[in-house]
Amino acid sequence: MDIVDPLPESREETILELREFSRKLVRELGFMRSTLADSDLAPSAVHAIIEIGLLPGIQARNLADILRLDKSNTSRQLARLESMGLLTRETAADDARSSKLYLTPEGDALHRKIDRFATDQVSHALRRLVPTDQQTLVRSLSLYADALAQDNAINPPIPAASNDASGAPVAQIVEGYVPGCIGDIAALHARFYAKTSGFGVYFEKKVATELAAFAGSLPAAGKALWVCVEGDRTLASVVIDGDDETTRRVAHLRWFIVDGSLRGSGIGRALLTRAMAFVDEHYDETYLWTFKGLDTARHLYESFGFTLTDEAEGAQWGTAVTEQRFSRASKGTR
Repeated sequence: MDIVDPLPESREETILELREFSRKLVRELGFMRSTLADSDLAPSAVHAIIEIGLLPGIQARNLADILRLDKSNTSRQLARLESMGLLTRETAADDARSSKLYLTPEGDALHRKIDRFATDQVSHALRRLVPTDQQTLVRSLSLYADALAQDNAINPPIPAASNDASGAPVAQIVEGYVPGCIGDIAALHARFYAKTSGFGVYFEKKVATELAAFAGSLPAAGKALWVCVEGDRTLASVVIDGDDETTRRVAHLRWFIVDGSLRGSGIGRALLTRAMAFVDEHYDETYLWTFKGLDTARHLYESFGFTLTDEAEGAQWGTAVTEQRFSRASKGTR
């Protein structure tokens, strides 16, 4: 007997099924209730507790980006949590107009309670699935969540103005060279890779020298630089380097870095979204080099369609590391 694969569902049917599954998840996880996760708090407040607990010292604007809330809604939630004794603020050492958010001991206890509730909720559901189905579920939900986040990142909640209502500088993504960005980007790389890989002056010099040469070539066809600036500081960057007029249209993604203060804010995804839109228009393929062990970055790259194509040991940076090459076919060539 011939075995024939079932015909794939139409895109319209897939959309309707995903919408139904999404609504069911919202209902079953309790987001329709006035309180969430065995607490006395609304869902947005519970998520604020979770994120502050995971990222102690996060700033309010970054929390708003993560939760997809506007500034006024975030301010109201934080004021309520503070009045309940669950949250405290500390003035940032580098900016007296900005404060960092921390949970109080009471807030930390609530965070642990919420965490236990959520862990039990997921654990009980997973017991109904065999291990292979569990892994498939995790992978599929990860891809779905990342796809949703990519659309949200196309228009990230970053103010267009350079200052907020209080006069404090706010982060914004800018395309092209910005005075001071070369030194800032080199410093971001130097500090991060000194901590994670033990790199020293050779690496910092190489980044600064090659980035300066690249910036000096702008504007140029097939090349682009995006930076996230706050006041007069560059806090994140990504570069697309290549020649889109050659026969083999391949681009090099370079100098992707996000300052620790912005991690979890969606800035990294917003930068990559702009870069991928650019290469999809100008190139057939994009590649990047990174180092083994940077799992957060790898997950982000893979969510945009990059796959590992090569890896090898290298010691030219002053410390032995495993270099990895990732590649991505542009949407028009898949």
